[in-house]
Amino acid sequence: MKYFLPVIYGLLVVNVVVAQELDPYNYSIQKTFKGRNGAVVSAHPLASKVGVMILKKGGNAIDAAIATKLALAVVYPGAGNIGGGGFMVAHLNDGRNITLDFREKAPGKAHRDMYLDSAGNADLDKSQYGHLAAGVPGSVAGLFTAHTYARLPFRDLIAPAIELAENGFRITEEEADGLNSERENFLKYNTTSTVFTKKNPWKAGDTLVQKDLANTLRRISKRGMKGFYAGKTAKLLVAEMKRGGGIISRKDLKDYKAVSRNPSAFKYKGYDVVTMPLPSSGGVLLPMMLKMTDQFPIAEYGFHSLKAVQLMTEIERLAYADRAFYLGDEDFYKVPVAKLTSDAYIKERLRLYKPDTAGNSKAIREGSVEKESEETTHLSIVDGSGNAVAITTTLNGGYGACTVVGGAGFLLNNEMDDFSVKPGVPNMFGAIGGEANAIVAGKRMLSSMTPTIVLKNGKPYIVAGTPGGTTITTSVYQTLVNMIDFNMSTFDAVNKPKFHMQWSPDILFLEKDFPLEISAALEKMGYEIKRRGQIGRTEVIKILDDGTIEAVGDKRGDDAAEGF
Repeated sequence: MKYFLPVIYGLLVVNVVVAQELDPYNYSIQKTFKGRNGAVVSAHPLASKVGVMILKKGGNAIDAAIATKLALAVVYPGAGNIGGGGFMVAHLNDGRNITLDFREKAPGKAHRDMYLDSAGNADLDKSQYGHLAAGVPGSVAGLFTAHTYARLPFRDLIAPAIELAENGFRITEEEADGLNSERENFLKYNTTSTVFTKKNPWKAGDTLVQKDLANTLRRISKRGMKGFYAGKTAKLLVAEMKRGGGIISRKDLKDYKAVSRNPSAFKYKGYDVVTMPLPSSGGVLLPMMLKMTDQFPIAEYGFHSLKAVQLMTEIERLAYADRAFYLGDEDFYKVPVAKLTSDAYIKERLRLYKPDTAGNSKAIREGSVEKESEETTHLSIVDGSGNAVAITTTLNGGYGACTVVGGAGFLLNNEMDDFSVKPGVPNMFGAIGGEANAIVAGKRMLSSMTPTIVLKNGKPYIVAGTPGGTTITTSVYQTLVNMIDFNMSTFDAVNKPKFHMQWSPDILFLEKDFPLEISAALEKMGYEIKRRGQIGRTEVIKILDDGTIEAVGDKRGDDAAEGF
């Protein structure tokens, strides 16, 4: 009972603010913002507005990030979540760099061959859909661990999300399309009815109300982490597992902990780059790719020049070949990170690079190293006091496992597919893995999420990240090269067409609006080209020398930039 009055008071206070500043039935999408006091960029305009509300209320960037993330769990159900996990990279105004790992874990009953049939073939349907695809969620633990660095009570940060879930919000055309496209999966992979399906197709302007989710968020507000990992919510989750043949247990939930890790930090062109270490593959791939790029005068080549695109493609190929063989959860597998990111190894790998010639992934394998003794969402936030936060979270595929916890209202992730289900068998993003990323109970699966902060003279300069499965790290890589080497505007660095090479398959993926003349020239070199839809949805904030904050939401979705 001691929690009841403060929670209600917090809701009343924030609901007044919601009524004044956040109309969930009448809002617009603002793609860019310039100001000096603080900015939020996220995948949904209502979530970005919630983050700015918290900044105005006196919260710092961490407060705003927590509130934005919780709001995304309501207004962006395809990827925003409390049933998934993620990473946070933060730079605090006292000079500290913080990296939090709240990636999902394999349940205690998980084992190496759990997705193989009697003939030893991988059953990817089980690793990608339904109850057995879910890892132990980490998002809630991550947010409470991040709250250590916040100013405001957690109840104030979660109150807008409760309000949006309880009373609903107007969905966009993109959200309507997403819900309609997954209708059959929602019907197939759920043991109870969900709010995500209805008799008639969803359309823009419809109201999505999630009362079960609101009640789950209330339990978290009242009881903290125990409101999710114990008590009624945990009971509902475990009951859902039993109904659907999943294996997450009460013990798995009770034992889950977010982990503070040492940042992956390195220099590039005089800037300090801070990103997420393993189990984020970006913590190894981003320094590898940027250090390789640093060996060439790429600024002289020019943005989207044939020479620059070919070089960056081959750099991506080299890095992703090592990803497939060496990378995994360091708590379970010794990864030679220092060697992989060393200057000597970088130069050794670049011996395989041949200008003006398409590489061959059959010939280019992982380097020789002695072992040492798609659906996701990102938010970028800075405040006026010099704090910066980059958080990337995920359910893995769009709407995760397409399975809602009955009575609790949140979607389960399908992150178990990010393990190597079977060596040599690609996951839903085409990524191949081996022993380093094999399934082990309690292990965190390898991730591509790469939340990144670039510092200039010790102060935040660029805050960036994106969803996109295995395209995440290449998108962040290209965005940083666009801004640092090609001196592009923040808007163009985010929105100009991107490309992607991940070693296997040996295909160069180009967005549909990628320049035709460069594509044709690459084909003449010997590249197999495949046009595809959007690559990522990059959220970027840049702080200029005079203190002006530039924030840009990606054109590829409902992403929105807000500030004051």
